[in-house]
Amino acid sequence: MWNNAEHVEAYLAIPSMGAVLHTLNLRLAPEQLIWVVDHADDRVLIVNGSLLPLLAPLLPHLPSLRHVVVTGPGDRSVLDGAAPRVHEYEDLLAGRPTSYDWPELDERQAAAMCYTSGTTGDPKGVVYSHRSVYLHSMQVNMAESMGLTDKDTSLVVVPQFHVNAWGLPHATFMAGVNMLMPDRFLQPAPLAEMIERERPTHAAAVPTIWQGLLAEVTANPRDLSSMTRVTIGGAACPPSLMEAYDKLGVRLCHAWGMTETSPLGTMANPPAGLTEEEEWPYRVTQGRFPAGVEARLVGPGGEHLPWDGESAGELEVRGPWIAGAYYGGADGADLRPEDKFSEDGWLKTGDVGVISEEGFLTLTDRAKDVIKSGGEWISSVELENAIMAHPDVAEAAVVAVPDEKWGERPLATVVLKEGATTGHAELKAFLAQSVSKWQLPERWTLIPAVPKTSVGKFDKKVIRKQYADGELDVTRI
Repeated sequence: MWNNAEHVEAYLAIPSMGAVLHTLNLRLAPEQLIWVVDHADDRVLIVNGSLLPLLAPLLPHLPSLRHVVVTGPGDRSVLDGAAPRVHEYEDLLAGRPTSYDWPELDERQAAAMCYTSGTTGDPKGVVYSHRSVYLHSMQVNMAESMGLTDKDTSLVVVPQFHVNAWGLPHATFMAGVNMLMPDRFLQPAPLAEMIERERPTHAAAVPTIWQGLLAEVTANPRDLSSMTRVTIGGAACPPSLMEAYDKLGVRLCHAWGMTETSPLGTMANPPAGLTEEEEWPYRVTQGRFPAGVEARLVGPGGEHLPWDGESAGELEVRGPWIAGAYYGGADGADLRPEDKFSEDGWLKTGDVGVISEEGFLTLTDRAKDVIKSGGEWISSVELENAIMAHPDVAEAAVVAVPDEKWGERPLATVVLKEGATTGHAELKAFLAQSVSKWQLPERWTLIPAVPKTSVGKFDKKVIRKQYADGELDVTRI
């Protein structure tokens, strides 16, 4: 399903009737979708008609399904002979009773579930209880979080199949916020037109969406001034992108989270009483932990590190809307792999960073993406942000590659803006203005686009494989 009215209805009705809402990430590979549906033992599938060609080939491999409900236009004939019972969404509504006896449910009962994007191994199921969804929604609406009220209109670009659209369908319903749903029209031009016409006050999406929108409104100016607040997460936001939107009167606010955290983990709202210049160091962090999220940093030897803004370790969190285990599937046993959960119940996020004395989190890398060069750590995120500050660069991803002398060294893969001809040497010289000489990549390559995961994050494992297979045209300087 896309982000639309029928999807929101399903969000609210399915848990309220005592069933479990399981959103399917339509960007997963077919074999992963099949695995996820089978593991979750899904019985009923609701699908938008435009996505039937994607669904039809999977149906013979989904033995648990009993019903397929179709909404919106699309060729139903592709389901002939492949689907179990097929229903029309509007026909079911037309035959509905005039009232429904909603059951009394235990607040700890499962309400919804999502699966991780499965970048390593099989996707892992995370189950959200009615209680955790309710508490998470309250926190989203707090002034120091997204601060939504019934005066707002929220443009929900982040897919509803991505961690419950960051909790926005539930939070907006709780606070009476108007939702602006883009359906399948997620390209920069229709989004820009929608913003100018409908005047949302808030929006939420990953950085790649806002990078594309910026390029669109730079080439074809549109009025985005109504959108005073934007929540940006899913990947680190380049400071240059924040600065560009500041000039348009649109304030991007960094957030951090993951499927296992429902996803709200931090929000980068600066302390009160600061000038714009003084706010900047806070805005470029991942933000501060809200009430309900406990955090700690753990060093490589298992030691707990201080919040001093300097001691870097793996972030671990726990709280009432943070997973304590993964869904075990048909056998019903919770899964608590040692690399994901500590013995005392904390979630190991896999993110490396520091926390300041004031409680602001700055992530320097994913544990699997940090570059270990000659016994020192190099942050791939720091290098990427610095490269993307160049006016001719659209995107940049940095990965670790093997090096005989240093163990690992950074490889910079760069996407230039349309018409730009900037060379590797110029980019390296530009980068040298902001990072130490020993951190500068010797290996550079230009690529047409950075590979993305199913949720829009840079897929660095693809780049590492392309390098290992000799598929990249790498220049050493």
